[in-house]
This record gives sequence, C-alpha cells and structure tokens, in this order.
Amino acid sequence: MNVKRILAALAAAALAAGASPARAAEGAKLDDIEANLTDVASLQSGARTFVNYCLNCHSASLVRYNALRQIDLTEEQIKDNLMFTAEKIGMPMAIAMTARDAKSWFGTVPPDLSVIARARGADWLYTYLRTFYRDASTPTGWNNMVYPSVGMPHVLWKLQGEQVLKEVPATTRDGRPVIGEDGQPRKLAKLEPLVPGRQSTAEYDQTVYDLVNFLVWMGEPNQLERKRLGVWVLFGLTVLVFLTYFLKLAYWKNVH
Repeated sequence: MNVKRILAALAAAALAAGASPARAAEGAKLDDIEANLTDVASLQSGARTFVNYCLNCHSASLVRYNALRQIDLTEEQIKDNLMFTAEKIGMPMAIAMTARDAKSWFGTVPPDLSVIARARGADWLYTYLRTFYRDASTPTGWNNMVYPSVGMPHVLWKLQGEQVLKEVPATTRDGRPVIGEDGQPRKLAKLEPLVPGRQSTAEYDQTVYDLVNFLVWMGEPNQLERKRLGVWVLFGLTVLVFLTYFLKLAYWKNVH
C-alpha cells in the first residue's frame, strides 16, 4: 500500500467523522468486541454485507478485489457475488459517485472505509452500527447514540428494524432513584424497539460483528501473515543474540 494514501485515508476518516472516537462517544458506553481474523466464515459474511450496503456510498480504495482471495474466496465467487463496482478483479473497491456529487447530495463526502477500523476502533464501529434510532428533527430522520447528529442514514434499518430513544429514570441496584447534584432525579437514555426488522436482535448483532470483523481485516489484509513472520523473525534474532554472545566469548577468551 502507498503510505501517503493510507495517511490520507486515515485523515479523511477522522475528519469526516468530525471528532475523535473518545469525544464522539462521550456519554455513550461502547460495547467490547474482539475481532477474529481467523474466522473465514465471518469475514466472508462481512464482505457480503459491505459490498451490498456500504460500497454504494463509501469506497475502499486501498483494497483491491483480488485481495478477497485471502479470505478463501475464489476469483469466480468474487466476480459473481461481490464485484459490483469494477470490471477487473485487480481494480480497487471504488465507487462511481464523485466527491462533488457526494458533497452536493449529502453535505459531506462519505469517508473511504479502507482504514476506518484503524481510525475508529472495532468497539466504536460495532456500537455505532447498533445504536441508530428514529429522530424526526434530523434531515435523514435518523440519529445515533454514539455519534449525535450523524449525517449518515441507517442503511441497515431493514435488517435491524427501527428504534426510538427514550429517557428512563436512573436507579440504584436496590431500585432507588439516583438524584443528581441539582437535586433532580437523573435519567438515562435507552433505545426501545419501534418496528421489527428482518433479523432478530441476535442475528443483527452477528451481522454487524461480521461487518466490523471484515473492516478490521480490510485495514490490514496481511496482518496475520505479518504476525506469523514476526514470530520467526524474533526467533531468528534470539538465535543470533546467542551466537553473537558465544562468538564474543571465543574471540576474547585469550584477552585479559
């Protein structure tokens, strides 16, 4: 990958998001997940969700379609099921929409998602994609608990369904109301289902996990190979350290 393009994509992801992960998630608890890049079925499922729901507006220009062979997909499977925005398998995962059109239609250019998982983090993405809710006061009719006033609509709403944000009284473990410093009962924001989607809660959570897992993989497709090679490199360096030490002993044994 070109280093300048990676840095540009990271910068675009951060700027388009409008805040750092910690700041954007202020007041919203992130759900912890652990990406599993050895789960090929999850990565393939995430790739399918990505090209069907994300690649319409968001590009992944640092990743080429033929890189998907690393998650055990054949060229025929890629061409027949995943390659909607290119003619040759060696082409990047780009989109037809221009930056000028995107700015005109959405008010901002949707960020390239090649390294979005490295810019935002898996926990942020997982929570973000599960906390959209209906909000009639926004231009898109959607809002998000992790990223308030988000400009992106909820593209997965047919799968998840619709939610609404409601305030509920905050209580202690024994059921007593929590009183704030102003003497008023504190309230918590809570999402409640409004219209069911095509998937159950568990199924949708798995769909989002697979998508985020794929985004993590896409941020560095060769990271598993890098880690495997790293073990051998460290082993080789350890052997060299011992060889160097014994060579030093042999070289200086007659020197006092």
